Amino acid sequence: MSEDKKKILVLFAHPSQERSEVNKPLFTACQQHGDVTAIDLYREYPTFHIDIDKEQQRLIEHDVIIFLFPLYWYSTPAILKQWQDLVLEYGFAYGANGHALQGKTFLCAVTAGGSEAAYQKEGYNHFSIRELLHPLEQTASLTGMIYLAPFVLFSARSAVEEDRVNAHIESLRHLLTALANDTLDVETASSLPVLNTNLSNLFNA
Repeated sequence: MSEDKKKILVLFAHPSQERSEVNKPLFTACQQHGDVTAIDLYREYPTFHIDIDKEQQRLIEHDVIIFLFPLYWYSTPAILKQWQDLVLEYGFAYGANGHALQGKTFLCAVTAGGSEAAYQKEGYNHFSIRELLHPLEQTASLTGMIYLAPFVLFSARSAVEEDRVNAHIESLRHLLTALANDTLDVETASSLPVLNTNLSNLFNA
């Protein structure tokens, strides 16, 4: 990774990867990006015994933190919650002398089985994706990170047959590059409900 670029850490969590049609290729795209350190948490910690010191050092060494996961019961997969509970300690991530994450950028890259219309007040799920992820948004706020709107692929179950996966992967690649080059309009990206269409409008020349 170039020294003058922002370093990106992608933490991937999918408990059933053999059935993944979207998240696995998204993770592969992250692995192939030159400015990204991509970690498969389930592969790294099959017994959930998370190395707290190692994970905290990873956070210190990176400028952008991305959680990549399928939305499971309106939340993250279990290992990602375990990671948060153990790694984001008082005195490290928040509280007295807990300033390690101050000023870093935080993003959730999420796939959702339902349509965008289902994730609305009047929709099937009654809440938007951003509302459902409020605990993570508040985590970013408490730790002093800049929270971007979630990057979402809706109707993920039908994305392959509808030939939408490759375009979403390409959007992710462009987003990663903009984050690394610090050419993303962060103010606008932070204010939107989701990031999933017209991302080029957020990229500064």
